[in-house]
Amino acid sequence: MSKLSLILLSAGSSSRFEMRVKKHWLRINHTPLWQFVAQNLEKTQKFDEIIIVCAKDELPFMQSYSSYRFVEGGNTRQQSLKNALAFVKSEYVLVSDIGRACISTALLDAILNEQEKSDSVVPYLRVTDTIVYENETIDREKVKRIQTPQLSRVSALKSALLTDQEFTDESSAIVANGGSRCFILGEEDAHKITYIHDLNKIPCLATPSTDTLSGNGYDVHAFDTEGSMWLGGVKIESDFGFLAHSDGDVALHSLIDALLGAAGMGDIGMLFPDNDERYKGIDSKKLLKMVVTKLHNFGFIIVNVDITIVAQKPRIGKYKRQMRESIASLLEIDMSRVNIKATTTEKLGFIGRGEGVAVTSNANLKYFNWKNEYK
Repeated sequence: MSKLSLILLSAGSSSRFEMRVKKHWLRINHTPLWQFVAQNLEKTQKFDEIIIVCAKDELPFMQSYSSYRFVEGGNTRQQSLKNALAFVKSEYVLVSDIGRACISTALLDAILNEQEKSDSVVPYLRVTDTIVYENETIDREKVKRIQTPQLSRVSALKSALLTDQEFTDESSAIVANGGSRCFILGEEDAHKITYIHDLNKIPCLATPSTDTLSGNGYDVHAFDTEGSMWLGGVKIESDFGFLAHSDGDVALHSLIDALLGAAGMGDIGMLFPDNDERYKGIDSKKLLKMVVTKLHNFGFIIVNVDITIVAQKPRIGKYKRQMRESIASLLEIDMSRVNIKATTTEKLGFIGRGEGVAVTSNANLKYFNWKNEYK
């Protein structure tokens, strides 16, 4: 049997973090926090397998970063852990939260040195303040602040989690199931990021890269004799619309691809496939808004966009400002950072024949600079 696997839990919503970016997508230079934690642990210890537990909608994007095993999380920490344990074949497993960003080699070694002594090994911190529980002062020498990572014997942990009772850490489940637990002194620097002010207590995280990330998009739609025409989020006076699965807003579709390209998140067809009935006839402004939310959650901010509409008809000069206003509102940026250009093909090709419209877009992103948020 192989010896040791690593499970990193990253499926939470980060609701207590109170930022639009989810904490596991904070960047350390170019590296997201979940990958930074995994790589640091991997440098100091060889694992038979590294398993990252994440939200379903984040799984494809995480897979583009590394070859770790990614597992869809559950509704609770415990269910997420169960989902990951289904893939563990080693004798021992080390479990930690992505928010525990600065785990030193010394702490990891201290945990692993105790692995033969009990079913679980738990780092803890002493309590120095007076502790009162329900108006009764408790002996603080008997109180421990439990940390992760925790090392568990896989058989003991799997058995302990067969219950419906919820536990906030692995060792508590093991002890409740009759297993053994030993404690080692943890480290203050191994603080867990839960709230925004916790970033002040994390010494090992570097500033996000200030590089600009650029992407481009291209889309084309043929005209349709039915329906309304929407272009750049604005309704255009026209006797025809676009032939499309959604409302056919070719400008917003091109822009979505440019934004996804800059973020390295694939393309519009991956997120909103044209064979999915959920998106049939959908307002493209809703699609763009969903992408903007995803970009913010994944740690990006939008710098500016530049859109070129190539059309022989309709004439869109009088709609440019409306388009800029609409797109700026959807992207949550100033209108000055949205540029709309229009041109024709001098009556050449399918566009020149008045059969459809093509749009090219460029978008620039930067990483969200979390360092500025708590100073």
